[in-house]
Amino acid sequence: MKVKRALISLSDKAGLEAFASGLAGLGVEIISTGGTAKMMRERGIPVAEISDYTGFPEMMDGRVKTLHPKVHGGLLYLRGNPEHERQAAEHGIGPIDLVAVNLYPFESVSRRAGATFEDCIENIDIGGPSMLRSAAKNHASVTVVCDPSDYAEVLRQLQESGETTPELRRRLAAKVFRTTGYYDSLIANYLAAATADPDPLPDTFALPLRKAQTLRYGENPHQKAALYGPFADRFEQLHGKELSYNNILDLTAAHDLILEFEAPTVAILKHTNPCGVGCAPRLRDAWDKAFATDRQAPFGGIIAVNRPLDGDCAEAIAEIFSEVIIAPDFEPAALDRLRAKKNLRLLKYAHAAPAPAGLQFRSVTGGVLAQERDSAITAMEKWRPVTKRRPTDLELEALWLAWRVVKHVKSNAIVYAAADRTLGIGAGQMSRVDSSKIAIWKAGEAGLSVTGSVVASDAFFPFPDGPIAAAEAGATAIIQPGGSVRDNEVIAACDERNVAMVFTGMRHFRH
Repeated sequence: MKVKRALISLSDKAGLEAFASGLAGLGVEIISTGGTAKMMRERGIPVAEISDYTGFPEMMDGRVKTLHPKVHGGLLYLRGNPEHERQAAEHGIGPIDLVAVNLYPFESVSRRAGATFEDCIENIDIGGPSMLRSAAKNHASVTVVCDPSDYAEVLRQLQESGETTPELRRRLAAKVFRTTGYYDSLIANYLAAATADPDPLPDTFALPLRKAQTLRYGENPHQKAALYGPFADRFEQLHGKELSYNNILDLTAAHDLILEFEAPTVAILKHTNPCGVGCAPRLRDAWDKAFATDRQAPFGGIIAVNRPLDGDCAEAIAEIFSEVIIAPDFEPAALDRLRAKKNLRLLKYAHAAPAPAGLQFRSVTGGVLAQERDSAITAMEKWRPVTKRRPTDLELEALWLAWRVVKHVKSNAIVYAAADRTLGIGAGQMSRVDSSKIAIWKAGEAGLSVTGSVVASDAFFPFPDGPIAAAEAGATAIIQPGGSVRDNEVIAACDERNVAMVFTGMRHFRH
């Protein structure tokens, strides 16, 4: 369809002058609103005000200006349909062949520090989405543009033939509905969050995500992948090549783990599982403790610290190959040393607090699973000692460290620990006893003794064999959720071996 009349109404006026000038040069009649029309007049581009076109004034502070039959009728009527053509002629409705609209900046306003609820409400666009949707529905005849990056291609096709191709119009229509869907979901989620008691799992849920980055590939080179959402609000990359899909998964796991700790701590992860965690007044000493847990697995791993990374610790870390280091900041000496490694990614995490609770999503065949994040952890004062012997103060310190680490290990998860470090970690086995055996073996491989250690299990021990294996390895205290039908047998096995055990009442499966 030849484009003879266009309606342009833009909040973001980037590219407006070139686009409108190009349309005017093709003899296209342009209708516009408010500030958009003003800018075109200042640039000498012929334009008619929407109120002159509709014969109805803009009113209510601009809330009502394009919601008019001459606008939506001109967009929606089916060209070539005799009855539609008759009604359009009867009511003086002319065709509008092209619409260029972008929306009020609700997203940026709602995320702006200090923005009031009223500010956000006033930035909910009504006329813009309505025009876009009308034009997109009738894309067989109407070209609709909501993204300035498409101006050039639309102009090119109009300059060649005076019309756009059906393929382009359909692609642009799809973009419109993605855009308005994203916009509406931002508003819905904002209003839900502003209610007194929002439903965390509503009957319908829209997840507003904007593509932040196209990744080279996914988990494997044959898989396409992209990153969506405000990832950059939490992480700032200071050095190194582009992050991969797997890097992002790993550093997210590292970030969640390191924020469990208040004292200076270093955590090393590989494939989202902790390899070692160490705590000490100096980061360098914490690194030594974390690295001592497993000196093989950290190769190509992710390192997280919860203090500004200093030069001394950076020098030690630089002795091995790592993929990513995350820290709340990097001291100049650390940056100088680590930037010498061109393939090492350095990221600063911007917030010294855990990620918002929110929901987690995982795709499954035919659907999506949603759950609240596992942001809770049972505080020490709520633990329930269940054995005859209660843990000593030193054992309690070690249990607290082990409990925070095991929460971040793939189930079935077992962690052997001392008060200031992990000693052995067993992850992701089909049997909890197997995870325990792996943890003991890893400790032995690293030259560490688990005699006098404590053990954390992410879920209950279904049989006494797990605690028995831990006691035989030299562990003296155990922390677990409890809740097995054989809890009494498990407790009795610990009592027989003088092993202290506490129940937390909270499981931390991580699949």
